[in-house]
Amino acid sequence: MSFVTDKQTLDDLNILGKYKSNSVLNLFNHTKTAGGERLLEAMFQHPLTSVEEINGRSSILKYFERKALIFPFEQDALIAAGNYLSGPGAANFLVATGQAARRKTLYLLGLKVEQDLIAAGLRETIKMLSAIKRFVADLLRQDADSPFAVALKKADQLFKSERLSWIETVSIAAELSFFETVKYDYQLRSVLRAEMEGIMELVYQVDVYIAVSGVAKAKGFIYAEALPADQHKIYLEEGFHPCLDKAVPNTLSLNSEMNMIFLTGANMAGKSTYMKAFGISMYLAHMGFPVPAKSMLFSVKDGIYTSINVPDDLNMGYSHFYAEVLRVKKIAQEVSSPKNLVVIFDELFKGTNVKDAYDATLAVSEVFAKHRNCFYIISTHIVEVGEALGQRTNNLRFIYMPTEMQGKIPHYPYRAKEGISSDRHGMMIIENERILEIIGN
Repeated sequence: MSFVTDKQTLDDLNILGKYKSNSVLNLFNHTKTAGGERLLEAMFQHPLTSVEEINGRSSILKYFERKALIFPFEQDALIAAGNYLSGPGAANFLVATGQAARRKTLYLLGLKVEQDLIAAGLRETIKMLSAIKRFVADLLRQDADSPFAVALKKADQLFKSERLSWIETVSIAAELSFFETVKYDYQLRSVLRAEMEGIMELVYQVDVYIAVSGVAKAKGFIYAEALPADQHKIYLEEGFHPCLDKAVPNTLSLNSEMNMIFLTGANMAGKSTYMKAFGISMYLAHMGFPVPAKSMLFSVKDGIYTSINVPDDLNMGYSHFYAEVLRVKKIAQEVSSPKNLVVIFDELFKGTNVKDAYDATLAVSEVFAKHRNCFYIISTHIVEVGEALGQRTNNLRFIYMPTEMQGKIPHYPYRAKEGISSDRHGMMIIENERILEIIGN
């Protein structure tokens, strides 16, 4: 079963986008190869839902973090080898010989480009395979039982087999003969084509693991422990937003008995950042990636949905409020399917009047809370909703982001507290900015 989410959620949490300087993907994208970058993007697009797979990937990343390796292969040589190996192979050795004979004839006629490209690509590939073979053997010699050993042993067996052991006997300093070129080219691009794809995939995995574990070490991230879905618990200790400098950490916990956080607080107090930090940590944890926190335990979920920055749709004729309603409907359908989800709502129904927003937020929150297999964070400025919910449900945690007044200037510590906020400093901020005075003058 695949992890479910959608574009709205990915945009809300700023997960993807390698060209966005503040995206979560870009934070980890220190890969050295195009193949490594593609693999990293694929990992971000497909979080995991298996406890074994999540913890397995985490253990591999922890191993690479301990090893503190530097990417060991020359990038230009990898590009040349990758281009060569991705070229068309022959259906059989006779066809390969015919193709080589045609290139040889063209070469003798002075049309040397095709033959030179094949010969150069073959030499670079043999050179690169020799380097990969040494790297694999060295790691296995150092850590024969590491979490990454299974992949390494598979590659090592291939290198030691008769089909590929010849690479150590080939002298790439000397020009290969016509027959040698035909034979080795046929072996690598036809007979062993699938195996070569596997070897290159191993290189790209090493690239990703070195890059991601390096970020974890530099930023002090940790690796979450995945638990079976039926345990229904999340404990995030001192979690923080990974893309903010000097982000303030907060601890958060949910379980089937207390599966909803009702979040209040003034504007600029940090509610949205609190929710995004949690959502990003849950997403990264399901990838088996390092998490910005002190520690984390979580039961595996089926997916995550957010409603934070819901745009209107003028082309469809949707107002902001109707777009919000459709978003809630979409998530309600997913929750009732049923799926074990993480759901984050920031300021439900802010596109309508206060009375409607109060009634709708109260009704929707109460119904969602009954699905105790899901976890929710719902924020609102309408603190009266929290008071009413507390009378109707027994599975809510009330959290607020405090405001500390320093004279007439609000200060935001960004540290969550238990309870419901009573802060109302909007008018004070307006007065501090002298808006009424400006209009009056």
